[in-house]
Amino acid sequence: MSQVTSEPAPPTPEGPEAPTVEVSQQVIGRSPWELFWRRFRKDRFAIAGVVIIAIMLLLAVFAPLTETITGHGRNQVFLDRLDEFGIPTGPSGDFWFGMDTAGRDMFVRVVFGARTSLIIAFFATGLATLIGVILGLLAGFYRGKIDTIISRTVDVWLSLPVLLLALGLAAACGLQPCLGGLIQPGLLVVSLIIGLFNWPYICRIVRGQVLSLREKEFTEAARALGSSNRRIMLRELLPNVAAPIIVYTTLIIPNNILFEAALSFLGVGVPQETPSWGRMLSDASGIFTVAWWMMLFPGLFLFLTTLAFNLVGDGLRDALDPRTGG
Repeated sequence: MSQVTSEPAPPTPEGPEAPTVEVSQQVIGRSPWELFWRRFRKDRFAIAGVVIIAIMLLLAVFAPLTETITGHGRNQVFLDRLDEFGIPTGPSGDFWFGMDTAGRDMFVRVVFGARTSLIIAFFATGLATLIGVILGLLAGFYRGKIDTIISRTVDVWLSLPVLLLALGLAAACGLQPCLGGLIQPGLLVVSLIIGLFNWPYICRIVRGQVLSLREKEFTEAARALGSSNRRIMLRELLPNVAAPIIVYTTLIIPNNILFEAALSFLGVGVPQETPSWGRMLSDASGIFTVAWWMMLFPGLFLFLTTLAFNLVGDGLRDALDPRTGG
C-alpha cells in the first residue's frame, strides 16, 4: 500500500518586505430617501429652483415686515409723489420698486403678491390633488361601473372651456358675495375655482398607475392575508403611486400660479385691495412705455417663481425615476 505524505507548506516570508494583503469590503445599505437625495442634489438647476422657492416662501411669510421696514402700507396711497401728469415715480431710495398709477409702493405690493399667489397655488393644488387621487384610486382599483362613471366624468370635465367657465365663476363669486352671501369673495373662492378645474389630470395619472399595480404580487399577497380593499388602497397602492403624484403636483403649482395671474389680469381674480401679480401686470399694460417698472418687477417675480417650480418638478422626476434622467 502506498503512503501518501503531505509536504509542509512553504514558510511565509517575514520581515519588512513581506507582502501584506488586507481585504476590507464593506457594503453600505442606503434607504430610498438617501438614493433620491443623492440623485436630486446633483441637479444644479433643481437646487437653484429650491433656493428661489425658499426665498419666495420667506417673502410671503414675512411680507408684513416690508410695511414696517419701508413705512408704506400695501394699499397706502402717496398721491403727492405723482407728477403733474399723474405719472408715478420710478425706483428710488424711498420706493425701491417705484410706484404704481395709484401712488402705492410697488415693492410692498409685489412682496404681498407672492403671498397671494402662493396661498392660492398651494390650496388649489392641494384640493385638485385630493380629489384626483381619491377618484383615481377608486377608478383604478374597482374598475367596472365605477371606473366607467369616473372616466366619463373626467372626459366631460376636460372638454369644458376651462378659462371661460373660470371667468364666469370668478366674476359671479370672486368680486361680490353670491348664493345669498354664503360665498364671500377672496382667496378661498379663487382657490376653489382653480382647484376644481385641475383634478382630472392627476385622476388619470393615478388611475393608470393603479390599474397596473393592482395585479402585482404584493397586492395579491395582501388579499391572501385578508386585507380589506381600503387597506390595500391606502397601505399598498397609494405609497407606490406617491412618486408620480409628487412630481405632477410640483408641476401643476406653476400652472395654478399662472391661472390666478390670468384671472387677476382679466379683472376677475382676487379683490382689488388684495395685491396680485396678475392685476399689477394688468394695471401696467397701458402705461409700461413710460413706467416700465410697473411691468418689470411683478413680471420678473412671476417668471422666477414659475420657472423655479418647473425646475424642481423636473429634478424630482429624474431623481425619483432615474430611467428618465438619461
